[in-house]
Amino acid sequence: MADASLIVSRDDVMGGKPCLRGTRIPVALVLEKLGAGETVDDILASYGYLTPEHLVAAMEYGKSKAAGHAKRM
Repeated sequence: MADASLIVSRDDVMGGKPCLRGTRIPVALVLEKLGAGETVDDILASYGYLTPEHLVAAMEYGKSKAAGHAKRM
């Protein structure tokens, strides 16, 4: 189970888009990179301050949103 607190939306950060906590990286960017074929290891290497937990949270958020269950955090 992912830590939902790793996804945050703040009006003063990226226009309120859901981002990975402690960063300005939108969840959508992570999901786009994964969809384009980048691996978790690729993303972690590119963004050294992210953790595997950030990426799991992003994937869970995307899954929940696709199923119609995501809430604005």
